[in-house]
Amino acid sequence: MPRRTLRRGWHRYRSVPIVYRISAGFLLGAFVGLLVGERATVLQPLGDLFLDLLGMLVVPLVVFTLLSGMAKLSPSKLGRVGGTVVGLYAATTAIAAVVGLTVANIVQPGTGVEFTGGEPQSAEAPSVAEVVLGIVPENPLSAMAAGELLPTIFFAVVFGLALALVRDTADEEAVREGAETFFSLVNAGTKALFKIVWGVMEYGVVGVFALTAASLGETGVGAALSLATLVGAIAIGIVVHIAVTYLGLIVAGLLGQSPLAFLDGAKDAMVTAFSIRSSSGTLPVTIADAEDNLKIDESVYGFSLPLGATINMDGAAIRQAVTAVFAANLVGVPLGLGDQVVVLATVVLISVGTAGVPGAGLIMLTIILEALGLPLEIVGFVAGVDPILGRIATMNNVTGDLAVSSLAAKWNDAIDFESGAWSRVADSDTSGAITSDD
Repeated sequence: MPRRTLRRGWHRYRSVPIVYRISAGFLLGAFVGLLVGERATVLQPLGDLFLDLLGMLVVPLVVFTLLSGMAKLSPSKLGRVGGTVVGLYAATTAIAAVVGLTVANIVQPGTGVEFTGGEPQSAEAPSVAEVVLGIVPENPLSAMAAGELLPTIFFAVVFGLALALVRDTADEEAVREGAETFFSLVNAGTKALFKIVWGVMEYGVVGVFALTAASLGETGVGAALSLATLVGAIAIGIVVHIAVTYLGLIVAGLLGQSPLAFLDGAKDAMVTAFSIRSSSGTLPVTIADAEDNLKIDESVYGFSLPLGATINMDGAAIRQAVTAVFAANLVGVPLGLGDQVVVLATVVLISVGTAGVPGAGLIMLTIILEALGLPLEIVGFVAGVDPILGRIATMNNVTGDLAVSSLAAKWNDAIDFESGAWSRVADSDTSGAITSDD
C-alpha cells in the first residue's frame, strides 16, 4: 500500500509541467533563504551539482543540435524561397538581440544588488577585433575541449552546411549515403542528449531550490526584487521588437499593409503560443493562420513555418541579451562593447539549434554565461521567472514566423492581399470612412 501511494504521488508530481515545478522550487528556496538567512548556504552543494550537470551538456548540445539544424537546411530546399526565409530569420534575430541589448543598457537591470552566489571568470572585456577573430578556431577539437563556444558554434555550422551539401550533391552514392548516415547518428545523439536534459531538468527542481535559498540567504530580498526589473526590461524589449520590427518595418514598411490586419490574422497563433509556451506545439495553429487568415501560399509557409519553429528565436534573443546584462550587473562587471558583440554573435549562431531543447531558455542562458565568463549560479537565480519569460518570448517567436513568412511570400508572389484578414480590416476601414462622411 505505501509503495502504491508513493507511485501515485510520483505520477501526480510528474504530471505537473517541469517549468512550474522549477518555479515552485524557486519560491520555496526564496522562502527558506529569506527565513533562515546565511544558514541556507549549506544547501549550495546541491545547487552546484545542478550547475555542473548543465555545464556538462553545453558543448555536446551546441554541436549536436546545430548539426541537426543544418540537416534541415539542405541545398535542395535553399532555393529562392529558402534563402529569403533563412536570411530574414537571421536578420530579425540579430535585430532582436540589438533591441534587447539597447533596452538592457537603458534600464540596467540588476544594478544596485550585490550578488555573492558566484564570481566572474574574467573581468577584462575582449576587444571587438578579438571577438571577431576568435570566432574562427585554429583547432576545432581544442576549442571544444576548452569549452570555447563561439569557435565551436562556427565550426559546427560550417561543417553541417558542408555535410548537407555533400549529401545532396555528391556524385558517389556511397558518399551521399555516408553523409545521410552521419546526420542520422547526429539525430540519434541529439535525442539521447534530450533524454539527459530531461533528467537534469528533473533534478533542476532541487538545484534551483538550493541555489535560490543559498543566494537569497546571503543577499536578502533586494536580489529577489531585482528580478522584477529583469522581467520588465525583457517585456519592454519584446513589445518594442514586435511594434517596430514586425509591425513597423516588415508589415507597414515592406509589405505595405495594415499592422492591425496582420495582428487580426496572427492573433490565434499569438494567444496559443503565449498559453502553451511552445513554438512547435503552436505550429498547427500558426499554419492555420497563415493559410486561412493571412492567405500565404503553402509553397512558402510549408517551408518557413516548420523551419521558424525550429530556428527562429527572436524572443529568446531579447531575453538572453537582457539577462546577460542583468547577470553582469549582478556581479559588478558591466559588459563592454566586446562582450556585447559576444552576446550578439552567440545568440544569432545558436538560434539554429536550441529551440527544440527542453528547458531551452535555461540551456541557452548557460551557453551565454559560459561565453562571457559569468557565474552559472545566475541560471538558478532567474529560473523562477522562466515561465513568464518563456510565454512572452514564444509569442514573439510565433509572431516573427508569420511576419517573415508574409514578407517572403510577397517577394515570391505567393500571398493574396485581397482576402482574409487583409481584406477584413480594409473593408472595416472603408465602412468606417463612409459612415463618418454621412
